Amino acid sequence: MATKLLSYDETLVMGLNTFRSVYLSSPTIVACAPGRVNLIGEHVDYNDGFVLPMALPMVTFVIGKPNGTDECEIVTCCEGADEPKRVRFKIYNLAPAFPKWANYMKGVIHHYGYPLQQGFNAVVITNVPIGGGLSSSAALEVATLKFMEAATGKSHPKLCDKALICQKAEHTFCDMPCGIMDQLISVAGKKDHAVLIDCQNLETTILPFQSKTLCILICNSNVKHELSSSEYPTRRAQCNKALAMMGLNSYKEAKDEHLQVLKKHDEVFLKRARHVITEIKRTCEAAHALKTNNFEKLGRLMNDSHASLRDDFEVSCKELDILVEIAQKSQGVLGSRMTGGGFGGCTVTLVTKTDVEKVIQGMEKEYQEKCGIKADFYVVGPSDGARLVDLNSL
Repeated sequence: MATKLLSYDETLVMGLNTFRSVYLSSPTIVACAPGRVNLIGEHVDYNDGFVLPMALPMVTFVIGKPNGTDECEIVTCCEGADEPKRVRFKIYNLAPAFPKWANYMKGVIHHYGYPLQQGFNAVVITNVPIGGGLSSSAALEVATLKFMEAATGKSHPKLCDKALICQKAEHTFCDMPCGIMDQLISVAGKKDHAVLIDCQNLETTILPFQSKTLCILICNSNVKHELSSSEYPTRRAQCNKALAMMGLNSYKEAKDEHLQVLKKHDEVFLKRARHVITEIKRTCEAAHALKTNNFEKLGRLMNDSHASLRDDFEVSCKELDILVEIAQKSQGVLGSRMTGGGFGGCTVTLVTKTDVEKVIQGMEKEYQEKCGIKADFYVVGPSDGARLVDLNSL
């Protein structure tokens, strides 16, 4: 059975009640932004490639109110956030500090481009699983950006500019050299659609993802190996070096024959570049498969993507491989792969609605037997991106 999460409405109500009890007043601004799952196109967003994510129904809320001072006070209700859960900071001369969760918000405020004229009180609450590879950090950044739009009365009209602000916040305040995908899909998501993102020029193409018979199953392995934080910048550096060895300026220019140059060097650069080149090609083919409702082909491409991430990019792990293997042999599954940075986190599976509960039962049982860990399962569909919540409608 799918893991029970608080619903959107339950999360919102809990956040509103927390704000009222902490600050003894009612909020005037409620912003939310979703997490994401990437269907295909992994580790290519920082290599000028194409990615095909969708926004999730799980969101992060920033619920608040201007306070007439030069200080912000924020309380997080997010399970898994580091201590302390309540912070205060001035609205000027912002700098990273503990707790880490507040740095995502500080970075967005700092880079927003339009200064706050006064501080605010706020509550942060989410039903995006933290640390599960579903971009809870990007959801917090983008929800903060939407909050800033309301608090300053000024906004950035281009979706890509909004995403770039949040990406810069993560680079500079959280010391994570992430690509642009997570922030851009959280901004640009649309219900019943996936979004093809060209990570070189940040163009987005909305693709209908509507099937009466299929759904997306996310499985959280509930493991996160220590390698995840150290190996991300290593993979990025390896990709950049391989590109230079091939004498190219962008992986968009790369073709299979360019890989011949890398055979003269350490095999690791060949493997990294081969993943990026083939993954970009797979993602373009997957977008066409979606346009033509060829879900069988989409599933096969997802399977191929996992094999490449496991063997060439080497960012999978035993737990993810086991979950993917179980899913791929299950009735009703068209395709399955790891999703996110790797070394733990989640898998994403394309499965028929009539078989999804049996698939969950089989994955849960076999994963527990082989790994001794309980997995979490979420059945989801594509959802809308960041937005302000109309308090008058509540």
